[in-house]
Amino acid sequence: ADSWRNLIEHIGLLYQEYRDKSTRQEIETRRLQDSQTEPEESSPSEETTPSEAEPASTPENKAPPQISLLRNSNSRFNLWQDLPEIRSSGVLSILQPDEIKLQEAMFELVTSEASYYKSLNLLVSHFMENERLKKILHQSEAHILFSNVLDVMAVSERFLLDLEQRVEENIVISDVCDIVYQHTVNHFSVYITYVSNQTYQERAYKQLLQDKPAFREVISQLELDPKCKGLSFSSFLILPFQRITRLKLLVQNILKKVEEKSDRENTALDAHKELETVVKACNEGVRKMSRTEQMISIQKKLEFKIKSVPIISHSRWLLKQGELQQMNGPKTSRTLRTKKLFREIYLFLFNDLLVICRQIPGDKYQVFDSAPRGLLRVEELEDQGQSLANVFILRLLENADDREASYMLKASSQSEMKRWMISLAPNRRTKFVSFTSRLVDCPQIQCVHPYVAQQPDELSLELADVLNILDKTDDGWIFGERLHDQERGWFPSSMGEEILNPKIRAQNLKECFRVHKSDDSQRRKLGSRNRQ
Repeated sequence: ADSWRNLIEHIGLLYQEYRDKSTRQEIETRRLQDSQTEPEESSPSEETTPSEAEPASTPENKAPPQISLLRNSNSRFNLWQDLPEIRSSGVLSILQPDEIKLQEAMFELVTSEASYYKSLNLLVSHFMENERLKKILHQSEAHILFSNVLDVMAVSERFLLDLEQRVEENIVISDVCDIVYQHTVNHFSVYITYVSNQTYQERAYKQLLQDKPAFREVISQLELDPKCKGLSFSSFLILPFQRITRLKLLVQNILKKVEEKSDRENTALDAHKELETVVKACNEGVRKMSRTEQMISIQKKLEFKIKSVPIISHSRWLLKQGELQQMNGPKTSRTLRTKKLFREIYLFLFNDLLVICRQIPGDKYQVFDSAPRGLLRVEELEDQGQSLANVFILRLLENADDREASYMLKASSQSEMKRWMISLAPNRRTKFVSFTSRLVDCPQIQCVHPYVAQQPDELSLELADVLNILDKTDDGWIFGERLHDQERGWFPSSMGEEILNPKIRAQNLKECFRVHKSDDSQRRKLGSRNRQ
C-alpha cells in the first residue's frame, strides 16, 4: 500500500490535463483519418488513444516483469507498448495488431483512473482539509460544497487497487471490464449522490464567492499553488461527473476492439450497460433538482383565461419556451398593407403539454389555449416572400375547448422556426428504432469546441463528440444526435467539423451499432412483447 501511494504521488498528469490531452489527440487522429481519400491501416501507436501516465523504472533484478504504472512528474503520454517491460519481453512480436490496440485501450482505462484519483486526492487534501478554509466555512456550507467526495475517493481507491493488481498479474492484460462491472454494480452509486448535488453545489459556490471575501481570497491563493497547475477549484469539483461519463466512453473503446461473440465482448457489454445506468441516473438527478424549481417558477407566472391546468407534476418538464408572432385575422384578410399583420404570443412547451399565452404586465403570462403535446401537428409554409418568411402552421387537434384549432406563427429566424417545429412535433415513428437502421450514410460532425446548452432544446457538447447531423439551418445551427448516447439537440455549427470521408462515417456507425446492439435487442424484445 505504501508503494502504491508513493506511485500515486508521482503520477505525471492531473485528470483535467489527461482528459484535455486525450480528447484533443482523438480529434487530431480523426482529422488525419478524414483527410485520407483511401484510409490506410494505422499503426497501433497512431490509432489508439495513449495513456497519461509514465511507466515506472524497472528494478534491476531477475524477478518476473511487473508493470508499475507511474514513474515521474513529466506530463507526456505513454503507451502500453512503450513500457520497458513490454519492449524487453518480446511480446509485441507475438501479439496481433488488434490485440495490441485492445491492450492500449485497457491500459488507458487503468492509468486514467490513477490520474483521476490523484486529482480527487488534491481536491480533498489541498482544498477540503485546508485549515483556513475550514474556519471560514460553516459545517453545512462545507457539506454542500464537497458533498460525499470522501466516499467517491474511497471508491476510486478500491477500484484502482483492483485494476492495478490485474495489470501486474501478467504483462498482457487479460481483461478489465469484469472489474469495471463489479465496481459499478456494487460501489458506483456514490457518483449518483455526488452528481445529484451539483445544482446546489454550484449555487453555494457562487454565493460563497459573493458573500464571503475571505473564502474568495483563500480559494484564489490555493488555486495559485503549483500543485494545481493553473486549474480552478471548480474544475476539481466537477471531476466525479466527468469521470463516470469518461469511464463509459473508455469501456466503449474497449468494446469496439474485443473479439466479436467472445467472453470479453460479453463482459464489456455488461460493464457498459451498468455504467450507462449510473450515468443516466446522474443526469436525471441533476435535471430533477433544476426542473422542480423551474416548474414552480413558471406556475407562479401563469394566469388562466381558460380552464386552469395544473402545471407542476413530477413527470413534467420544460422543453422550450419563447415568443412567436401570430398571424391576425382570417387568411382572406391578409395583406402586406395591414399594420398589425402579426401579434406577439408566448409558448411554454412541456414534454406532455403546450400552453399558449400572451404576456401581460408584471412579468406574467395569460393563458388562452393549451393542448396535449401528442395532439400537435406542424406544417411549414412554402416561401411566400420576406414578410411571410419563417412562417409555419401549428395545429392543435384538440385544444382547451375540445376542438381543433390552427395558428399561423412566424419565428425570428429559420433556425428558430425549425427548432420550434421539431420540438412541437417530433418524429414519433423513430421511437424504439435503432438510429443506425434509419441512415446508411448520414452526415456527421465531430466537436472541436465544447458547448454548454443555453436552452432546453440544445445539446451540450464535449470535445471529440461525434454526432449524426439530422438537420441544419442556413443561419448556422445543427440538429444532431450524439452517437455514444443518442442524445439529440441543437448546437451552433461553429462548434464542430464535418466528417467528409464516407468510410470514417460508416466505421463510426458500425462501431456505435456494436456498442448499443444489446440495447436494440432489448428494445426489439419489448416491442414484440407489446405487439403480442
